Amino acid sequence: MLVPHPIPYQGSKRILASAILSFFPSYVERLVEPFAGSGALSLAAVASKRAENFHLNDVNESLVRLWQEIFERPQTLADGYETLWRRQIGREREFYTEVRRAFNQTHQPADFLYLLARCVKASVRYNAYGEFNQSPDNRRKGRHPDNMRHDILATSRLLAGRTILSSQDYGTLLTQVTVTDLVYLDPPYQGVSQRRDARYVTQVQFHEFVQALYSLVEREILFIVSYDGRRGDKVYGNGMPKDLNLRHIEIRAGRSTTSTLLGGKDITYESLYLSPALIRELKIGAEKKSAHLSTQPTQLDLPLIAA
Repeated sequence: MLVPHPIPYQGSKRILASAILSFFPSYVERLVEPFAGSGALSLAAVASKRAENFHLNDVNESLVRLWQEIFERPQTLADGYETLWRRQIGREREFYTEVRRAFNQTHQPADFLYLLARCVKASVRYNAYGEFNQSPDNRRKGRHPDNMRHDILATSRLLAGRTILSSQDYGTLLTQVTVTDLVYLDPPYQGVSQRRDARYVTQVQFHEFVQALYSLVEREILFIVSYDGRRGDKVYGNGMPKDLNLRHIEIRAGRSTTSTLLGGKDITYESLYLSPALIRELKIGAEKKSAHLSTQPTQLDLPLIAA
């Protein structure tokens, strides 16, 4: 699949999308992403015709405004990004600071897209006042405007007219989903803690997130969760409680870049959890479901071709 990807965003599931799609039912009326981010899974799902309609939600209002601009005024957004990209030439560091200052005052979508394309690791960071404060990656100028324009327009063609946008608390959104939806939850698990984390606009508390999952299970909602992971023997994030009866699957995502730089060979694994209703929908046998209760979750290697 040639899938457009206009929004650079740390934690995007673009590389894992084909593996996640393999756990979709044969027909999905609506895919709901409460933590949409770059919308990588929805883009992969629409490009491969695995879902009909979509709901992209993110608590970051600036990100949702960017999505709205992609849908409603894609040419204007592409023009705005190109103007900024070309104006930076020769004074990239100073220009980035100027755009960041302007964005914190006006929250213009083109400014936000430019900052995401230029900032370190495409990673959103905010200060205590809610201002975007991530530094630029001074090794690069950001994505070329011709390539950005192509993906903005392609994304608009794929998702506009079949996608609801919202910026609300994920818990509120989850009360609105129905048994005809498939919900994909990709919360910022590394920011789940009792203290403030500058990486995110707002926090996701682990116990509140788990309670929301209990409610979804009770209502027999189809859902997939990307939550924790590990590199070698080091585990990141809390695992899901066993009494949720979720099916735990690890996707082998390849050798860790950090480990390689340090001379190691650790492999990175990303976790997926499938809801009981989804397990039944996919007709996963009892012998496979019992794997969740074992000490070793099912493992898959990338690349995985979607079923």
